[in-house]
Amino acid sequence: MDRTEILRWLHRKLAAPATGTKRRIVRFRRHGDYKRFLNVWTEWAASSAKRERVRHLPLIQGFSFPDEGGASSGFPVKAVWLEADQPVAVDAPNIMPKPTTADRGIPWGVQKIKAPLAWSSTTGHRIKVGVIDTGVDFNHPDLKQSLGRGINLLNRSALPFDDNGHGTHIAGTIAAANQVHGMIGVAPRATVYPVKAFDNNGSAFVSDIVLGIEWCVNNGMNVINMSFGMKSRSKSLLSAVNHAYNSGVIIVASSGNDGKRKAVDYPARYPQTIAVGATTRLRRVAPFSNRGMHIDIYAPGDKILSAWLRGKYNEMSGTSMATSHVSGAIALLLAQHPDLSPGDIKTILKKSMVPLRGTKVPRVTGELDIVRMLQAAER
Repeated sequence: MDRTEILRWLHRKLAAPATGTKRRIVRFRRHGDYKRFLNVWTEWAASSAKRERVRHLPLIQGFSFPDEGGASSGFPVKAVWLEADQPVAVDAPNIMPKPTTADRGIPWGVQKIKAPLAWSSTTGHRIKVGVIDTGVDFNHPDLKQSLGRGINLLNRSALPFDDNGHGTHIAGTIAAANQVHGMIGVAPRATVYPVKAFDNNGSAFVSDIVLGIEWCVNNGMNVINMSFGMKSRSKSLLSAVNHAYNSGVIIVASSGNDGKRKAVDYPARYPQTIAVGATTRLRRVAPFSNRGMHIDIYAPGDKILSAWLRGKYNEMSGTSMATSHVSGAIALLLAQHPDLSPGDIKTILKKSMVPLRGTKVPRVTGELDIVRMLQAAER
């Protein structure tokens, strides 16, 4: 594919009006083809008013383009992998958020996994948790000491402010730190770096997630929290997850809220992630939680109180909430054992989990217990 072909394809690709919502990811099979395309695109983008419609995905040697009316045709298919840039959604809560003015303190889920018993020896200090989500409320009193700058992938010139609430709730469970008047998260001295990839409706594309993973890897995140999912497999997303895994970054992902017994959402279904299901106060699998052989561990996810927009608090249920408990727990573990690999951590979690109630085979997958987790890491 020579320079003229690339330019002709780019112009044709972006000739259609930007009215649709479909996108397509193009990944190059050979590094040389990718570099050649990148050089031409970089030069072309400098003078094109439509450059914002193209997303460069260096982590997977690819690009995401608008896909209007089959505009992907004409590309030399033998030189690339083509796939739909699929929509992704944050895991919608099983119940609507409930505002509360009650005393916050230590939420029941943080108590249940025994995080307070670990704080005398580890609080997650110096551990960086990237939260790929809807952003965060930077003005929340319980989060002011717990946040790094992060990035807004939807508007690179702005802070990743939350206009949905989901990301703020996740951040609160991981690392809220306001013991005088507010709530305490699982790892109160860990630092959450919000990566805003989702809009105010909680929607994104796979390419947004790929860019979020790339930012987390390049900026030294120890853990990535992914409280979102999709039903179908994406090779581009798997490629990005593999890159993070091979870089030593732990990815924690929610299983989904469909109440399915043998199905788990992607990316939680990938073996390179830690797949999390949700439990209730009674240590039973929550009715809404997906479950099955792909779940690595369960954690509290039913009626979880955490931070919300405008300095408030909300109660939410979902595997998203369970995932944030596990991300916080891993931050506590890494603060004591920073050299553990993603594989090591999954093994420790599986060794130390507590059997669930009400299951026929309780020893297959259990619930998070931080005290047992830290003990298992010492063996």
